[in-house]
Amino acid sequence: MTWRSTTATLAGLCLALSAAPLPAAAHPRAADVSAHLALANPPGTPPGACPTGTGYGPPLPASSVTATKIQGGFSFLEGPVWVADGGYLLFSDMAAGTGPYNVQPSTIRRFTPPATFDTFLANAGSNGLALSADAQQIVAATHDQRSVSAYRLSDRTRSTVAANYQGRAFNSPNDVAVRSDGVVYFTDPNFQRGNRPDQMSGRTSVFRVSGGQVSLVDDRLRQPNGIALSPDGTTLYVGAYSENKIYKYAVQPDGSTGARSVFVNYVGGPDGGTIDCAGNVYWASGSDSLVHVYSPAGTQLGTIRSGTTGTTNVAFGGPDRQTLFVTSGPRGDSGLYSVRLNIPGYPY
Repeated sequence: MTWRSTTATLAGLCLALSAAPLPAAAHPRAADVSAHLALANPPGTPPGACPTGTGYGPPLPASSVTATKIQGGFSFLEGPVWVADGGYLLFSDMAAGTGPYNVQPSTIRRFTPPATFDTFLANAGSNGLALSADAQQIVAATHDQRSVSAYRLSDRTRSTVAANYQGRAFNSPNDVAVRSDGVVYFTDPNFQRGNRPDQMSGRTSVFRVSGGQVSLVDDRLRQPNGIALSPDGTTLYVGAYSENKIYKYAVQPDGSTGARSVFVNYVGGPDGGTIDCAGNVYWASGSDSLVHVYSPAGTQLGTIRSGTTGTTNVAFGGPDRQTLFVTSGPRGDSGLYSVRLNIPGYPY
């Protein structure tokens, strides 16, 4: 049985539906974009993510490439996002569950190339991260409060993007994608719900937040995990971890979605994903430690290896966004990896 896509009013943050022009400091510096002089801003792509007027070739330097380990020894890494204004990567580091409800604490850590790591925000309660439409906040899937939150980059203040659906608490929001006009999509499996009561009647779902209203995209997926938008904003991709499939949905100009279809039958347990500016799809695999790369038509183009197990998520970054950052590794020794690719892509 599928709930109706009615909407519920949320208290807290209301993301703007029409993204205002970025202040100068939020745009990539001229040196950052090098030869890419003109930047596109279609409905799906975050501001400044994709150069316009560029023809793209193969995304990978070879059909099988290996990412380089930057640093290990973390608890369990997830949700990388590149912040161009500042030139750093943020990612979630989740510890083992604690307390009577067995909820996993989470810290947002920062990597500033080439080799500096520090704590950006303790007790963030976060998993997947993305940039807000104006690039001034991090939108976070926050399992500590079973919500979607926003953290302002300037002062780390927290606000609420989505608190519940029709008065029911979410399971444990896992990953997020943000359209350039501020529409937010997120997945809600139960991986980090711990011992807290199930208010979703066993359903694990995908939701949309638009104009401060939350609506249902799909409640028929088994453990939806990673989520990503195509550069033109017309396709939403969702990895269903327990089905071993990646689905796609047609997206309308207002952000609403049509019927789903299978994008690929996956091997390895689809976790987090991202997209490059040519529309190629990169999906991290939980069991085979690979990032699988697909064309927009679903043809597998190759793989990226990082570590030996537990590859969780990916994001493009670096001055020209042609470095793919990968979070991967066993619990207790999770690591951050990177590999140089041929096409720039999404910062989350």
